[in-house]
Amino acid sequence: MSLWPISELVQHARKNQYALGYFESWNLESLQGVLDAAEMTSSPIIIGFNGEFLSRPGRKVAERIRCYAELGKAGAADARVPCGLIFNECPNDDWVRNAVLAGFNLVMPADSGASYDDYRLRVASLAEFTHRHGAAVEAEVGHLPFGSSGLRNGHSLTDPELAARFVDDTKVDLLAVSVGNVHVLTKGEQELDLKRLSQIGERVNRPLVLHGGTGIPASSIREAIKLGVTKVNYGTYLKQRYLGALRSNIAAEVDNPHELLGMGGEHDVMVTGRLAVRDAVLERIELLGCCGKADL
Repeated sequence: MSLWPISELVQHARKNQYALGYFESWNLESLQGVLDAAEMTSSPIIIGFNGEFLSRPGRKVAERIRCYAELGKAGAADARVPCGLIFNECPNDDWVRNAVLAGFNLVMPADSGASYDDYRLRVASLAEFTHRHGAAVEAEVGHLPFGSSGLRNGHSLTDPELAARFVDDTKVDLLAVSVGNVHVLTKGEQELDLKRLSQIGERVNRPLVLHGGTGIPASSIREAIKLGVTKVNYGTYLKQRYLGALRSNIAAEVDNPHELLGMGGEHDVMVTGRLAVRDAVLERIELLGCCGKADL
C-alpha cells in the first residue's frame, strides 16, 4: 500500500469508534517494529518522526528531512495496512513546509512558548499551504506538562470555547488537546479530565488527539475514544523498551561485530531493537480498538 489520505483514515476511525495509534519512530528498526505490529494486528496506523527533535538547533549534525520522508513513504508502500505519515510537533515553520514538500501527509506545527495569537496566525498560514499541497494539519490548544515535575508546576488545559474558535480560524484537520495528559511521563500514570474532554468534543467538530499516550491509563483511553478522540500518540515507552533491550543485548560477549550489527541473529542489536518496539506496540494497540480495521 501507499500512504492513505489522513481524511480517509480519521473518517473511518470516527465512523467505527476507534483511535489511530501514532507510535513514533526514530530510525529504520523502530519504524519496522511499528509496521510489524500493525500488520500482525491488521491495524491502520500513523507512522512518523518527531519534528521538534529533528529540527532542534543544538543537534551535533544537521538532519536531512527528505531521508526521513523517503523512509516513511517506503515503509508505507511496503506495508500491508493503511498508513499515514506525520512530521510531529515541530516549532520551525520552514521545517514544517519542507516536510510537506518532502511527502509527509500530516504535519503538526507546535510551539509551547508562542502566544496564542501568534500561534493561531502561523497555523492558519501553514494550514493553507499544507492543504494546497494535499496534506493535513494537526495543531494544539493548551499545553501539556512535561514529566511529573510539569504536573507540579502547573500547565494550560484546553479551553473548549477557545478550541472551537481556533479550529474555525485556522481550518486545521485534527486538534490535540490538554486534558490531564502529560509529555514524557516516564513513571506512573495520570488520569484524564474526561468532563473537559466531553465539553471540547461538544464544541469542536474535528477529530481530537491525545499526546502523551504512555502515561494515560487504559480506562481513560477507552472513555476518551467514546468522547471523540481519534488519534493517540505514543513515544516515551517505546524508547524505554528499545533502550532496555539494547543495553541487555550489547552486554553479550560477542567478538564478531557483524553478529552485533547486520547479520540478523540473536545478538544483532538492530533485530533486538525492532522486536522490542514491535512487542511494545502490541501491548497498547489493542486498547485503541483499531485491530482488525485495516480493510478500509
